[in-house]
Amino acid sequence: MTRTTTARAAPGQRTRARPGAREDDAAAKNKPLVDDIRLLGRILGDVIREQEGAAAFELIERVRQLSVAYRLKADTGAGRVLDRLLKNLSADQTVTVIRAFSYFSHLANIAEDRHHLRRRAAHDLAGELQEGSLALSFERLHGARHHAAEIAQTLATAYVSPVLTAHPTEVQRKSILDAERAVAALLGERDELPTPERRAENEALMRARVTQLWQTRMLRTARLTVADEVENALSYYQSTFLREIPRLYREIERALPGHPVASFLRMGHWIGGDRDGNPNVGAATLRHALSRQAEVALRFYLTEVHELGAELSISGTLSAVTPEMTALAERSPDRNEHRRDEPYRRALIGMYARLAATLQALTGTEALRHAVAPQNPYADAAEFLHDLQVIERSLHSHHAQALVGPRLAPLMRAVQVFGLHLATLDLRQSSDKHEAVVAELLRTARIEPDYATLPEAARRQCLLALLNDARPLRVRGAEYSALLRDELEIFETARTALASFGRAAIRHYIISHTEEVSDLLEVLLLQKETGLLSGTLDTSARAALITVPLFETIADLRRSEPIMREFYALPGVLALVRASGGEQDVMLGYSDSNKDGGAFTSQWELYRAEVALAGFFAGLGSATGEPAQAITLRLFHGRGGTVGRGGGPSYQAILAQPPGTVNGQIRLTEQGEVIGSKYAHPEIGRRNLETLVAATLEATLLHPTKSAPRAFLDAAAQISAASFKAYRKLVYETAGFTDYFFAATPIREIAELHIGSRPAIRPKDGRATRAIEDLRAIPWSFSWGQCRMALPGWCGFGSAIEAFLDGGGIDARPARAALLQRMHRQWPFFRTLLSNLDMVLAKSDLRIAARYVELVEDKAAARRIFGALKAEWQRAHDALALITGEAERLQSNRALARSIAHRFPYLDPLNHLQVELLRRYRNRHEGQPGIERLQRGIHLSINGIAAGLRNTG
Repeated sequence: MTRTTTARAAPGQRTRARPGAREDDAAAKNKPLVDDIRLLGRILGDVIREQEGAAAFELIERVRQLSVAYRLKADTGAGRVLDRLLKNLSADQTVTVIRAFSYFSHLANIAEDRHHLRRRAAHDLAGELQEGSLALSFERLHGARHHAAEIAQTLATAYVSPVLTAHPTEVQRKSILDAERAVAALLGERDELPTPERRAENEALMRARVTQLWQTRMLRTARLTVADEVENALSYYQSTFLREIPRLYREIERALPGHPVASFLRMGHWIGGDRDGNPNVGAATLRHALSRQAEVALRFYLTEVHELGAELSISGTLSAVTPEMTALAERSPDRNEHRRDEPYRRALIGMYARLAATLQALTGTEALRHAVAPQNPYADAAEFLHDLQVIERSLHSHHAQALVGPRLAPLMRAVQVFGLHLATLDLRQSSDKHEAVVAELLRTARIEPDYATLPEAARRQCLLALLNDARPLRVRGAEYSALLRDELEIFETARTALASFGRAAIRHYIISHTEEVSDLLEVLLLQKETGLLSGTLDTSARAALITVPLFETIADLRRSEPIMREFYALPGVLALVRASGGEQDVMLGYSDSNKDGGAFTSQWELYRAEVALAGFFAGLGSATGEPAQAITLRLFHGRGGTVGRGGGPSYQAILAQPPGTVNGQIRLTEQGEVIGSKYAHPEIGRRNLETLVAATLEATLLHPTKSAPRAFLDAAAQISAASFKAYRKLVYETAGFTDYFFAATPIREIAELHIGSRPAIRPKDGRATRAIEDLRAIPWSFSWGQCRMALPGWCGFGSAIEAFLDGGGIDARPARAALLQRMHRQWPFFRTLLSNLDMVLAKSDLRIAARYVELVEDKAAARRIFGALKAEWQRAHDALALITGEAERLQSNRALARSIAHRFPYLDPLNHLQVELLRRYRNRHEGQPGIERLQRGIHLSINGIAAGLRNTG
């Protein structure tokens, strides 16, 4: 917030001069961003002064000034003064201050996004190709003699899919997202407004939207439901995906003229189908999610067909049409005399009626307008696409091809990509639930009285026998448990959905906690029991869903290749997978492996697992004399927003994958605030999708085929072992660490508040525990981010580097340091890992984290553990400086450094306020008034900090 009476310098820009041409140039390029932040801050400040009064505005300014002084260490007494000020704030004052800084974080993000697009446009205008752009990727591909035909063929067999997921730290309301999109659109217009009057009008509209934001409740009053999460995800389709994905395909088509481009980029969802640990997800939510997805797709098509009808006003008396176009028009029920000579309009009215009938049949809802009554629904998306292609061919044949590009071609691509289902909805459940259902089925059928106690070999034998038996397992009239009925209803709902919405509506069944081959066989058996698997394993079996193992912990990752090798060695499995489409997805869990073994070990074990899996599938079939690569392997990366959950720039992450592990096939999760930061703005959303495609193409066609040098691999293995040991010692073996974590972070409040539909802690034997092992990895990482310690992103690395350097004795230390530096220069995996570490260290703040330590009741334990954490953080910092040669954080990423400088002075107050509110809340007494206000303030601070950090989920 800035005062209207003074010209305040931008946050982070006024503390030191910027000598030198490079700094001056950066400042000049950065000036529009500074101006936008000032503008939005001034508008917000004016709104606060108007809504809350001058005293409230002055209080907010005082908190900001003290927080900045504390950050810059310019005022040693600032922390004490700030403490006194915050402790004396009333609950209402605290909430007002938190709301102010939270909204500033949101508005600063909008300004940053706008500036990113501005700089991208400037580079494009200057002909400067940007890293991650398709233009640069195609230039590199052509330079490496990969011609258009080869690239098009690669895309024809590719499958690239971002998958939107919901989780326990989702904090944004759709109402807030919609208002912020409006602010972003208005801010984007300002650069092109020609007169002061127009700019004043624009500012007035922005002021209206900021006023709306201030008077809109930022938080939900009830726990988020699965239906709410579905709606949040669908809002990104309406704002971004439905229009921007066809635009991205158009860019690719222009780069590959004369070559058809397959629809290889498709969206995925977990919301409504992910049952792992979420008792609120079942068959009803699955049906709701599928119905709402179809409704969004169909209503988009209805709108576009209506607009096409307005545009294609071509008269048959002035332009001929093809016979098939005439037939399409004649099949239309439109008999209006005014349109008798307008075949395209007549055809489109008939198509609209068919779409409206499809909408009614699949979702039970009505279209908004009807020239004729809904009738004759489309059986599938292919029928609708065929009618659009009839129109396209007719326009091309009679010199009207100019009318194809603006709307018809994007609509046709949208139908190819989104179908009637919008996005592929994954099903997920934990392996122990499948085990319980199978055990009950076998016990009731008197096949096996105690399946759960069988050793693995006996389980496999039992399951294979049942998969070779055509008879069902359920006994008519038997009483089954609610668990069994609910689980089988999911499979049966999936079977119905495939018939209604198309084969792409549900493709994957993901098994959490895959630990044995029997976990895979159990899901195949449940598919067979519910009609999703036809035939028997020893004859001509075919499965409707890809059975996808999810390997999550360090131990699971190490077992991933042996499990898949043993699975495919079973009689009939290879033939089943080939008959079912020849695809095998394997999901790799970044979050749980990180919580289990630390960031470096997690990344290294993921790397090793990918190499091993790719090697196995590359040679699959050779032992039996069948063609190599008989099965297409697709790795599904369960990445989160934070570095501790595998986050970081997607472009670098994909290029850092081991050789031979991408091959045009990749799925990856998009979670938390990252979804909003990547896809809330349409153009930024398209650029992020473009980056994903560019990286996949480069990793497939330009990636080196040779493995990293043995010296690099050996060093990484040694560092991983030392990192695992240091991480486990600190997190799992330090006395009092669990109590410290629950006190020095807002994890308890995150678990209590209405943030997500999924519980933050996995219940054990029906009860929530405080064990770190039972805590979900997402809130674990989220909580460390909130207190600005960000432990999951760096813990263990510094000690591991020290151990590696000391491992060969003092004489070997220089050579080992040189090896690490060479690894950083030459190995994308190691370079990307260190780049992410650089980012997480820059975003962490031990001075802020120290404020949270004050919340720990056992002061001696607090000092001991925080001291250990500070020492480990410093070791990570020093190790990174040694390897990269960069003493300052983000020295090679100035854009992010400037972003942090702009935002963090306004983020810090939220942390100070959160600490004070946590202290009050935890010291409350029964019957104390204002508890709900305290909870609201804490939740608001969580929201604001998440927005300020941007990649916390």
